[in-house]
Amino acid sequence: MVESAAPQARRRIPHWVALLVGYSIAAASLIWVYRGFDWKSELPRLLATDWRWVSVAVAADILVYVLQGWRWKLVLAPLVRIHWLRAVQAVYIGLFANEVLPLRSGEVIRCYVVSRWAKLPFSLSLSSAAVERLIDGIWLVLGFYAITFFVELPGFLVAAARVMALVLAVAAALLAYAVFHRSHAAEAVSSSRWGRLLHRIVDGLHAMGRSRTFLPAVVVSLAYLLLQIVPVWALMRGFGLELSAGAAAVTLVVLRLGSIPPQAPSNVGSFQFFTILGLQLFGVPRADATGFATLLFFVVTVPLWAVGFLALVAAGLRLGDLRRKAQESMDRIPVPAPAGAAGPNPPQAA
Repeated sequence: MVESAAPQARRRIPHWVALLVGYSIAAASLIWVYRGFDWKSELPRLLATDWRWVSVAVAADILVYVLQGWRWKLVLAPLVRIHWLRAVQAVYIGLFANEVLPLRSGEVIRCYVVSRWAKLPFSLSLSSAAVERLIDGIWLVLGFYAITFFVELPGFLVAAARVMALVLAVAAALLAYAVFHRSHAAEAVSSSRWGRLLHRIVDGLHAMGRSRTFLPAVVVSLAYLLLQIVPVWALMRGFGLELSAGAAAVTLVVLRLGSIPPQAPSNVGSFQFFTILGLQLFGVPRADATGFATLLFFVVTVPLWAVGFLALVAAGLRLGDLRRKAQESMDRIPVPAPAGAAGPNPPQAA
């Protein structure tokens, strides 16, 4: 009874509704971004960008995700041994999926790929990705508040950062409780309808959080975030925008905050919108900001298409099959059963 009820509980909101919202946001953003944009006069400036700086941006952007793969290997170290190149390959497969599929499906797909390669339960792979995102969020919020000492930002951005900080504080508190009070946390979840699955997740969080590789993973996460500034700053130089690395950092933070909700493939539309929003904080004219946002989108997206596709082909995998199997693994994760139903489903390994 629980298995048959689970899909119904998870699909109260039809999938097409989420797709419609995501594509509507993308369409509205693109209309706002390119309304009145003079392609005839601006395209030559785009093509005149200094390609030496474009090369720096592309190289830095690729290195960003190499660092992410290394960081993921460190997070997973207490649970399973996986070569860092395999972790990087899985990251790029997930990135490629995000570029061609809506609603950030690649996050689940990369977790499925690693669980398959490393013979790791899918729930623990998801937990490791959640730990990654929590660390990223903490560094992002800390970086945002550091920036506020140097740049005066609009009130809505400060409010958004405060909400994000509150959410992260709650998540960090729950993670710390699972890490340092494993028995109490396990007892609490064992009595819930999530049962054995949450017990396994608590065990995984306990192992990851107390591992000797956890602090190195936190340090690599800082390098991972700082390196993301380089492509933005390099393209500013190549495009002719006389802005500092601090301005590039602010633009990146605004872009990252805007890309948190799952959206259309590649975050198209919202990517350009939030890049323009970040640049206009520094008085960049609208036409210049739109041209730069267009350049940045293609420079950081095309390498993901190329390297991600090569990673997928090298693994001998098909994206459609991965999407289906990852969704099946998600569906096997139990959800709270209705009152009076049978006990929890046993956890399923991918």
